[in-house]
Order: sequence, then structure tokens, then C-alpha cells
Amino acid sequence: MRVRKVVVFFGVITCVWCSLPSDQDFWLRLAKEELEESLRVKWNLGIAKNVILFVGDGMGPNTVTAARIYKGGETHRLVFEKFPHMGMLKTYSANKMVPDSACSATALFCGVKANQETVGLDATVKHKDCPASLRPESRLNSLAALALKAGKSAGLVTTARVTHATPGPLYAHSADRKWECEDEMPSEAAKCKDIARQLVEDWPGRDLHVVLGGGRQVLVSNSSGSPADPLDTWSCISKDGRNLINKYKEDKKSRGLKYSFVSNSKELKELNAAKTDYLLGIFANGHLMFEHERNKGPEGMPSISDMVEASIKVLQKNKNGYFLMVEGAKIDLAHHRGWAKRAVDETVAMENAVQLAMSMTDERDTLIIVTSDHTHTLSINGYPYRGTNIFGVVGPSNYDGVNYTTLSYGTGGPGAFQYYIETVGNESKVIRKDASLEDTDRFDYEQISAIRLIENSHGGGDVAIYARGPHSHLFHNVHEQHYVYHAISYAAKIGAYSDANINSSNYTIITILLAFTIFVTL
Repeated sequence: MRVRKVVVFFGVITCVWCSLPSDQDFWLRLAKEELEESLRVKWNLGIAKNVILFVGDGMGPNTVTAARIYKGGETHRLVFEKFPHMGMLKTYSANKMVPDSACSATALFCGVKANQETVGLDATVKHKDCPASLRPESRLNSLAALALKAGKSAGLVTTARVTHATPGPLYAHSADRKWECEDEMPSEAAKCKDIARQLVEDWPGRDLHVVLGGGRQVLVSNSSGSPADPLDTWSCISKDGRNLINKYKEDKKSRGLKYSFVSNSKELKELNAAKTDYLLGIFANGHLMFEHERNKGPEGMPSISDMVEASIKVLQKNKNGYFLMVEGAKIDLAHHRGWAKRAVDETVAMENAVQLAMSMTDERDTLIIVTSDHTHTLSINGYPYRGTNIFGVVGPSNYDGVNYTTLSYGTGGPGAFQYYIETVGNESKVIRKDASLEDTDRFDYEQISAIRLIENSHGGGDVAIYARGPHSHLFHNVHEQHYVYHAISYAAKIGAYSDANINSSNYTIITILLAFTIFVTL
């Protein structure tokens, strides 16, 4: 029975493959088009008035490849894969070969490598060391902080909680990424402020012009869950009586600032950006829903594209420009559960947001970057025929005769450990489940993994970085991850590369040279 199914399966595959163009003219045309495209590339040496940094959390190279095939086939390219410049980033942290999102986001946004699970702090601060995190010299300035100091606007968009590990380093300094609210903080950390309070009470968080994402349960105590918006039991849930959303509103009113607070798609869509300089949008207790399952009605949660559109409308009013970080967080969250199709679908959702940002900005003055903080252990296996479903089945294995999925993981949770023990008489052997007997195209199908954990772990491989706009050519080979902060600072002329600092530096050099000349002539 199994052999007959495999024969039919391969018969279908062969037909799909035979229908795809493969003659010499097809390949020559593809190569010629790429060559002509490459010859048209010119360096943009202008100043990046605006910077939009997209972070596909957990979006390793194999995830990008799978998303490309899912959307348009093997010869397709995602919009950011057409950017004129790209490189690779080394993602290791200060103390681990494989990073988490807190330390890798700190590297991206703050310019130095940090220890695992710390937020916005240098590597002198160890995980959970509250006293060390209070040292001013250990606290890092983010790209958002540099933008604000330069008179630009700054903001963040995420499909996770706004206090989560990736957005956190833009405004917070915490020795533990889990200290999103008071309920996760031990008594010995009483002198440290949780991440949610830092967002609303401290600079630069309170001065961010756009904050859009989830996380109501860490901002407002005793938030109630529902089937459409459940509480996130993996996260901190505040119980101290706080209402930081009200505190945000009171702060803006007391300073006479024009602000808006929105909580669903309808309110975001109807936002009057002309009358809004500060925008806070909290759309879920925990993370936002996956794109394929979110309520797309007016009372539901907005898409990542919806949030990007509203953000740019608010930020672009500043004549000095802006910095915006956009995180496609659910890519990572899907990978952690072994849901490859959800991860890939979330990658395509973020690609749509990139395309929207491109349509709303000018390449001459806006630097758009797409990258990731780390990889996952996703792999693309076997020898599936071209044109077949990336979530489909190949095989049978020439070792055990059992079919398997094109996508699999190195590590996975219990559902992805697709083996069982079969006992015949006195002999027992490990049997792998036949993937062709299941619907592997489901959004909640868990791909097989080699090593069983509570959930999938991150990968330690390099991630790609794609760039277009002013000084995008600075991304051109294999870079350290924290290099991104410095390249963006240089392109936008902020921080150490602002006109004031450059002029001051030049003045110091000229003064030293003049003093040396006078000394020599005496």
C-alpha cells in the first residue's frame, strides 16, 4: 500500500516539474536580467534622513528561501531580495555562540555585543544582576535615542508585546528580558524598574513618537483575557494595580503634546495622523495573533502593514526625518513551536510591510534595511521536485523507506518528535512516522525534529541583511551584528557621526596638528 502511494505521489510531482520552463533560453534570460540589474547599481552617498529597520525575528536564510518558494516558486525573489546591497551578520553574543533576541537586538540597536537575556546593557552586566544594570556607564544609547537627540522622530512597531526582547533595547536597560513587569522580578531586584515602566516613565521610551504592538497585560494590571485575546501565560502578567496606558495619556496631556491611543484596527485606520505627534497602540494582552488567524474586522488586530502605514504617516511629518524599527516577531514564535508554515507565512506578511514602506518613501533619502536577529534550526531536505509544495512530502528515505517532509528542524517540542517504539515479539525498534499519512500543509502542522526539547531552540548561523537607500553599500560582506548600529549612525549622521561630533573631532585634530607644528618650529 505504501509503495503504491509513493508512486502516485512522485507521478504528480514529475508532472509539475515537467511543466516548468527549463530550456537554455529561460536560464540565459534570467542571468541576463540579473546582470543588467547589477550594472545599473550605483552608490547613494546622500544622508539618510529617514531609516526604517525591519527585523524578522528568527528569519534565517532557510526561512527566506522557504518564503520565496511559498510565494512564487524557486525563481521568485521577495521584494527585499531585490535590494541592491546585502551582506551577512554574525549573530553570536558576548557570552554564547547561539544568541537570544534580547542580546542580539541590543547588538543591532545599541552597537555592542551583550550577554544573553540582557536588554540595552553592555557585557559588564551579567544576567539578573540588577545592581550592575544601574551603573550609568553600562547603559547603552539606542538608535532611537540617537535619533531623538538629533531632532528626529523615533518609533517602533512589533507583532509581539512592545516590552518584548526585540523592541526592549530601543528604550530599556534590564538585566533580565523577563522583567517586563513587576510580577517576574525577584525581591533582590527591587531597585530596578521593570521594562514596561521604563517605556512609559523614562527617556527615551516616553518620548518615542510611535509605539505599536501588544502587551496590555504588562501595562495594565488585572487585564482580562478572552478567546479572541487570551492572556499570555508564558509572559509577565502585572498585578500591582498599574495602568501605564492611562499614565502615558496623562504624561502627554501634562506636556501639551498631541497624542492618540488606539486599541483595534478600526481606531488605527481612522487615526488622524495630522493631529497626532505621539501614537500608542496596544492591540492584544500578549503578542498579536498570527496573520492567517487574526480577526480582520474593525474590532480585530491590525496587520503589520497596517501598523507600518500609520507609523510612517505620523513620523514623516518631522522635517528632520525619523527612525523606525519594525519587528516581524511571529516568525520566531512560530518556529519555536515547530510551525514552519506559520513562520513562512509571517515572513511573507512582513515582506508586504516592506513593500508598503518602499511605496511610501523615497529611496533618495530613506534607508530601508531588512535583517534578522538570529536563525532557527529549520532545514530544507531531500530532493523534492521543483514546483512542488514547500510544505510537502518527499521520500521514501533510502534508509528506512519512510516518507518525510521537505522542511524539518534540528530541535523541536514534543509534537515534532515523530518517532515511536514498535515491539514485535522480543524485539523493539524505533519507527519514524510516515509524513505522507498526515496533512503537512496545515498551519499548525509540526515538522519533525531530530532533538526533543520543550520548544525549538534558536540557530547560531549567520543572517542576511538587505539594504537600499543612502549608504546602503555599507552592507557588503560578512559583518559583526553590532556593526549595523554604526553603519546606520554613519548613514544618518547621528550619534558619533553627527555634524556636531564630526566638526568637534575635526577641530580637535586641527588643534593637535597646529600645536605640534608650533612645537616643531620653536
